[in-house]
Amino acid sequence: MNKPSDIAAFGALVTTAIVWGGSVVAQKYSLGSFSAVEVSVARGLGALVILIPLWWWQEGGAVKFTGRDLAIFAALGLGVLGNHLLTLFGLRYIGAGAAGVIIGASPAIQAFLSSVLIRDVPFRLVWGGCAVSFAGVFLMVGLKGEAAAGEQPWLGATLVMLAQVSWALYSIGGRRTMERFSPLTVNWTTLAFSILPQILMLGMNQKALTVGLGTVPFADWLVVGYLIVFATALGQQAWLYGVQGIGPSRAGVFVNLVPVSALILSALLLGERIGLTEVAGIALVLAGVWLVNRQSARAARS
Repeated sequence: MNKPSDIAAFGALVTTAIVWGGSVVAQKYSLGSFSAVEVSVARGLGALVILIPLWWWQEGGAVKFTGRDLAIFAALGLGVLGNHLLTLFGLRYIGAGAAGVIIGASPAIQAFLSSVLIRDVPFRLVWGGCAVSFAGVFLMVGLKGEAAAGEQPWLGATLVMLAQVSWALYSIGGRRTMERFSPLTVNWTTLAFSILPQILMLGMNQKALTVGLGTVPFADWLVVGYLIVFATALGQQAWLYGVQGIGPSRAGVFVNLVPVSALILSALLLGERIGLTEVAGIALVLAGVWLVNRQSARAARS
C-alpha cells in the first residue's frame, strides 16, 4: 500500500480531530432523548456492524485468538467501557465545551500515569506539564466558566476526568497487545467486550426505551448515526491513515485540535458561551500537553 502524501495525511488528521471534537457535542445533544447507557450501547453495536466486516475484509479472518488474548481484550474492554460511559454521564452535568477542554488534557493524564505505573518516562520530567494542564481544567471549572455551566460542574468535570484516566489505563495496558495485533483488531474486540456489561445495565438506565423509540426525533437518530459511523468506526481508521503518512510524532500534534473544535462546535451548535475563562483554560491545557510532549521527546532522544 502506497504511503499517503503529506497533504492527504494532514487532511485526514485535521478532519479526524474535528470529528472527535464534534463527537463530544453529539454525545451531549443525544442525551436529550437517550440515556447515557442507551447512547453507548447503540454507538458500540452500530460501530461493530461496520468494524467487523471491515476487519474480515482487510485481515481475512486469519487472526487467531488464544484464551489469554481474549482475557486481555476483556480487561481492556473495561477501559473502553469506562471511557464511554463516564464521559456520557459527565456530560449530564457539564457543558460540552468544558468537557472537550478536559478531554484535551488526556495526553498529560496518560503521561502522568505512564510515568507512575510503568516508568517509561521519569516523573520529574512530566510533572510540570501535567500540573499546567490540570491547572487549566481547575481554572475553567473552579471559576464556573460559561462553558462549564450545568447542574453540577464539579461532578461532571470529575466524571469526564475519570473517563480520561480510564482511556489512559486502556492505552497503557494495551501497548504490548497492540504490538501483536492490528489497531483494527484491538478496536473491535475491546469494543465488543465493553458492550456486554452495558447491555445488562440497560435495565437500570433507560430513557428512549421507556417512552418508546418511535418518539425519538429524527435529528437525534442522525446524531447517534454520526457517533456510530464517524466518531467510533471510521475516525480511528482515518487517524491511522494520517499517522501512516507523516508518522506518530508529527500526528500527535493534531490531538490538540480536539478540545478547540469541541469548544467552537459547542458554541455554534449548542449555543454554549465561550468566555475568557475557557480561553485561558484551554491555553493552559494545551501548554501543559506541549511541555509533556517536549520533555518526553527529550527523554526518548537521550
